[in-house]
This record gives sequence, C-alpha cells and structure tokens, in this order.
Amino acid sequence: MAAAQKEHWGSGLGFVLAAAGSAVGLGNLWGFAYRASQGGGGSFVLLYVLIVAVICLPVLVAEMVLGRNTGRSPLLAPAQAAGRDWQPMGWLFVVASCGILAFYAVLMGWTAQTLIHALNVGLPQNMEGAQLFFDGISGGNSALAGQAVSLLLTALVVSAGVQAGIERLSRWALPLLFLLLVALAIWASTLPGAMDGYRTFLLRWDGRELMNITTIRNAFSQAFFSIGTGIGSIMAYSAYLNRKAPVPQEAVSVVGLDTAVGLLAGMLTFPVVISFGLGDAVSESTIGTIFLALPTGLASIGATGRIVAVAFFFLAYLAAITSSVSLLEVPVASLMDRCNWSRSKATWISSAVIFVLGLPAATNLQVLGAMDALFGGVLLIAGGLLIAVLMGWVVPQTFLDDLKDSSVTQSSTSGLILFFLRWISPVVIAVGLLISVVDLIRNWTG
Repeated sequence: MAAAQKEHWGSGLGFVLAAAGSAVGLGNLWGFAYRASQGGGGSFVLLYVLIVAVICLPVLVAEMVLGRNTGRSPLLAPAQAAGRDWQPMGWLFVVASCGILAFYAVLMGWTAQTLIHALNVGLPQNMEGAQLFFDGISGGNSALAGQAVSLLLTALVVSAGVQAGIERLSRWALPLLFLLLVALAIWASTLPGAMDGYRTFLLRWDGRELMNITTIRNAFSQAFFSIGTGIGSIMAYSAYLNRKAPVPQEAVSVVGLDTAVGLLAGMLTFPVVISFGLGDAVSESTIGTIFLALPTGLASIGATGRIVAVAFFFLAYLAAITSSVSLLEVPVASLMDRCNWSRSKATWISSAVIFVLGLPAATNLQVLGAMDALFGGVLLIAGGLLIAVLMGWVVPQTFLDDLKDSSVTQSSTSGLILFFLRWISPVVIAVGLLISVVDLIRNWTG
C-alpha cells in the first residue's frame, strides 16, 4: 500500500469529527445566515435541506467510497479506479484544494488579527474606526503575517499525522466549537431584538421563494460549498477509513453536524443583526458584516460585547483551522503517494508553495475574490460533477461492491444512493457549474 495510506483513523468518531471539521468553516458560520436572510428564511432552510439530501449527500458518499476503495490520495484515486484517462481529475483536486487554501489562509489571517485586537485593544467604536482597522489587516505586511502564521499552524497539525495531528485536533476542536456556538446562541436569545430576528429571518416563511431562481441558486451554493465535496479533502480522509466503516451513516453524520452549525450560527447572528441594526450591512457583503459591522455593533454594549467578540472570532478561527487542515492534506497525501515523500517533507513544501500562491490574494482584495470564484466556485463544482459521473456511470459496480462490504449498508440503500448519484446529482450540479462559469466570465469581463 502507498506511503500516504499507511495511516488510519483511531475510530469512526475521529473520522466523522475530522470530516465535519473539514465542512465547517468561515463561510458556514456566516454564509448560511446571510443567504437565509436573502431567501425567505424558513423556505431557504427547507430548500437547503432538500438539496443536501438528494444532491450533495450522494456525491459525498461517492467521494468517500472512491477514497476508501482505492486507498490512494486524491491525485491517484481516479486513475486507480477507472484508468489513466481519469488522471486529470486527480490534478483538478490538487489544484482546487491548493487554490482555495491559498486565499483561505488570508481570510484566516484577518480573523486571527481581529481576535487579537479585540482581546488586547478592544473593538472599534464606529464604522470609520472599523474600516481603518480592516484596511490595516487586509493589506501590506499585516496581511502577509496573518497568512503565514495561519499556514504555519495548519502545517504543524498536518505534519503530526492523521491520528496525532488531524484526529487529535478534531476531537477537541469540534466539541469546543459546538459549546461556544450554543453558549453564544443562548446569549443572543437574551438580546432585545432576538424574537424579531428569529421572525424576520429564521421563522419567516415565504412560499414564493421556493420557486425563486436566485433563492434556489443560493441554497445550492450554500449546500455544495458548505459540505465541501469536490475538492478531494473528504477523499483524502476516506483513504484512511476502515473497510467495514458504515460510509452512508457517517456521511449523514457529517452533513448533520454541518447543518447544525449553520442553524446555530443563524440563531446567533439573526438576533445580533436586528439588535444592532446591521440589516443593511448584511445585504451588502459577508466580509463587511464580519469584520466591520459585527465588531462595531458589539462595541455598543461595552465589556459584554468585547467578550462575545473574542468568543466569536476564536470560534471562527477554530472552524477555519479544521477546514484548512483538510485542504492541506490533499497535496500532502498526493506527494506522499506519488513521490513517496515523508509526511513532514510533503507538508512543508506544500505549505511554502501555497503561501507563494496566496501572495496576490493577500495584497489585493479583487484577486482574492477572483480566486474564490474560480477555485472555490467553478473548480469545486466541476470536481463534484466528475465524482458523480465517475462513480455513478463509469464504475457503478465498484461503488455498490464497496458499500456491500460494509455489513450495515443494505443493498436497497446502496441502490437508492446510486439512483440519485446517476440521475439527479449530475444534472443539478451541471446547471450549477454552468451558472458559476457564466458569473465568473461576467465578473472578469464586466
């Protein structure tokens, strides 16, 4: 067996927590609330759950099966399963994961510096002060330092190995993340505008939104990007899975944890939005809300607001590090598998290359946005589409046989998953890919 796959998870729970950590990230904490606020609240949540269940979940199971069945890294798994013609798919996973981590580390740097500033100095008292602070952390040496430190921390975890690094981090980080989110959601429920926040966003129902193309697209985007299938992270993790691991059940657990984080984040952010009058800021941009409006709003309630800000940005960084670790594991596992490098060598060389790739994003917000659209949009969706086609149409028997080996997976369940993987997921994902490509071209030429 290849060098990259000699390691294994200490337990099924360790894998589920690590995979959930991969899915839960910065976009999950605010993106869910942001898109729900734009799409009819409860009607958006219903669409999101339906899309996750019938489109994303089958692809997630297929990605897990591809990783476990081949026992190879994301770079070599497609060719191992279906022949050399599928080798480019492996390169797509490596390019997408490295590209995402390159700009994601920049966002992590902003988050870390906002946390440190709230802890040591305090919060900006007005939007002008918040804008000055954000301008300082989002460019120049400050942005580079935040990016470098975030990649360093990520590399330290990955270089320690699957059990000693990734699984150990996930075992304490995910429970702590949930505890912090629950505590903050409870605190938010005591704010004067809490019930208005719930009614305005989460508990609002507008049946017309179920047929609104924009709302459907936003629900698709949030579901697909939140689960994170299509970039090879879950595939890399699944290569270390036990042959008897109940893949469909573990996929459901990952999706359930990820959705729970989104809902809890909504229960925190909706009351805050109403109480501090941040509705306009939410409509304008996600980044503006997190780094400008939220700290300014919390500053208005003094010491309590500062404590909440520290907890929130610590929580956000915790979510970010569990995601960045899974992204870095893709090129690391691939170099170990392809070149027979040690984990340490693969980790530090990958991190250095990704740091260089992220330099344009660290110094230019427009470049960061373009990288997000290309790597976190077009390539991620393309990866998901290829997984569905490969496992659903090219090697469906491999898919069924692998699930059959898991004694708890019934053949009827496997057949149902394969049906959705073949006939539903590819069609919807292809439409999502087309929309993403059109948006990307429009933004680049507009």
